[in-house]
Amino acid sequence: MTYINLAQSDAEIERCFSTMQLLRPHLVANEFVTRIRRQEQQGFHLAYLEDGGSIKAVAGFRIAESLSWGKFLYVDDLVTQERNRSVGYGSNLLNWLIDYAKANSCQQLHLDSGVQRFAAHRFYFKHRLEIRAYHFTIDLSQM
Repeated sequence: MTYINLAQSDAEIERCFSTMQLLRPHLVANEFVTRIRRQEQQGFHLAYLEDGGSIKAVAGFRIAESLSWGKFLYVDDLVTQERNRSVGYGSNLLNWLIDYAKANSCQQLHLDSGVQRFAAHRFYFKHRLEIRAYHFTIDLSQM
């Protein structure tokens, strides 16, 4: 059976690590729960899609409000296990995020995607997401 839950216990968060690491390879297993717990204090949530007793897809997200976007759900991370791509798990999780945003009175859903992630971009376009802005950054540790 397929279902989507918010990871609330340390054990649930730990189970999400191997999937999240596919998108965020710099993460370290023994720091993962602590990092998630720290981010939760700033409104972060970790959702996971489970099927057949294993995690197939994970999303990290937060709800925020800004002058430019109003109240919105921002997707920090969205990843599906490589061997389980193109079978609907990512779509199910993205649709769950959209429903969650609507249920929490958000006007928009936002996410950033690395410019090199062409397969992810095709997925987002397929789900009616649009490119509306450039995202600029500067690495302050290099200054």
